[in-house]
Amino acid sequence: MEFGFVFSVFLIALALLFISKGIVIVQQAEVVVIERLGKFDRVLESGFNFIIPILEAPRAIDWKTTKRGFDGSQYAYIEKKTRIDLREAVYDFPRQNVITKDNVSISINALLYFQIIDPKSAVYEIQNLPEAIEKLTQTNLRNLVGQLDLDESLVSRDKINHELRAILDDATNKWGVKVNRVELQDIIPPSDIQSAMEKQMKAERDRRAAILEAEGLKKSAVLKAEGEKEAAINRAEGDKQANILRAEGVAQARILEADGEKEAIQRIINALADKGQPDKYLIAMKYLETMKAITSGKDNKVVYMPYEATGILSSVDGIKQMFDVKK
Repeated sequence: MEFGFVFSVFLIALALLFISKGIVIVQQAEVVVIERLGKFDRVLESGFNFIIPILEAPRAIDWKTTKRGFDGSQYAYIEKKTRIDLREAVYDFPRQNVITKDNVSISINALLYFQIIDPKSAVYEIQNLPEAIEKLTQTNLRNLVGQLDLDESLVSRDKINHELRAILDDATNKWGVKVNRVELQDIIPPSDIQSAMEKQMKAERDRRAAILEAEGLKKSAVLKAEGEKEAAINRAEGDKQANILRAEGVAQARILEADGEKEAIQRIINALADKGQPDKYLIAMKYLETMKAITSGKDNKVVYMPYEATGILSSVDGIKQMFDVKK
């Protein structure tokens, strides 16, 4: 009786252990590859799953992992994993030296973003997926940089990233991996090359500054000359308009003066038409006005009689006769 009870308890415990070993709970975005008697059977998705212990077991894979120590340095180790993460993973490759086309050794640090899309291929087509991707990236990066000069490699990061991603995506397709992006973090040339490049950049900046300063002085001189030219043109135009207006004013004044004189003469002629000879009167008056202008100087002490004095006297006498007749 006691033996039967103990045996029943043993069977119950064995059944519970069997059930506990057969229950597999897979988290979201993870899968587990199950083998039955050493052969691939199925892939367990996220959630509650049950396997047959002893006959079925998860397939363990080698996975290279990189961690940072307390001193800040990185170290890599290989661990066994039975669960495959389907999320996008980032792999920070250690810094490596690469030789350019012009035989300059530069140090490059790269980042790789990849994602497992076929767990079966990632387990059975490659032995250590992260390490294989790392070696593939390093070799192809050397090939790409080796085709470029130092200056080209420093300014062609996008080109290198695009070409390297295309190569890796095509090569890792059979491994069930999708390479989404490749980024070059740092491209560091040797110290002597950096010093030479800094001197070259300083000389180039000085040259550009001198060119910009010369162009500025040139533009300033051109603008100044154009301003002086426009100012001279404006002054000449102003003088021209002023002279035209002045000439027009003088002409109008002379016209008005002539019209007034004409009117005055006409009135004299009309007044003397019936009393004498108006032409002699006008000549005599003009002659007397001229003589007055000649002898009206401040320092003029000379008194003289013009050559045609008799003509003037006769004109004056004629004026006197006209006034006598009028009376």
